[in-house]
Amino acid sequence: MRLHTLYLDTSVLGGYFDDEWKEPTRELWRQMEAGQWCFQSSTITLDELTHAPENVRELFRDTFDAGALVEVTSEVEQLAAQYIEKGVIVPKYTDDARHVATCTVAKLDYLVSWNFRHLVNVQREAGFNAVNLLQGYQAVRIVNPLELIYGKQDQDI
Repeated sequence: MRLHTLYLDTSVLGGYFDDEWKEPTRELWRQMEAGQWCFQSSTITLDELTHAPENVRELFRDTFDAGALVEVTSEVEQLAAQYIEKGVIVPKYTDDARHVATCTVAKLDYLVSWNFRHLVNVQREAGFNAVNLLQGYQAVRIVNPLELIYGKQDQDI
């Protein structure tokens, strides 16, 4: 079975230390360390972490080497601009559009986020995917860690 690649945005890194999201976020890391997932991110996340607490920046450095950072290309920037132009997301949240575009252009399996307002919700996902289809890209799946970790645990149902 193929290993699924997860694109992690900034909120997931912060969730590792946040009381509300800590348990499922750390379970996602445990599963990655057990070989169940491949993590990727981008320089967008690195830039967003500039003013984050040191423990979050250290987690990023420990988790992502240069090979696990997806390049932000002009193609990514153009797709993100289309999301904004089509009204999927407002210009104030350009980095969120860039996260989705990066995941889409790189053809990663899932974008993982705790950002329910701008990313993890069915209406936004439908909007991003409408633009993706119009621009000739595949659909993107945007999920939160809870949607992933329970499918990978051996528990009685």
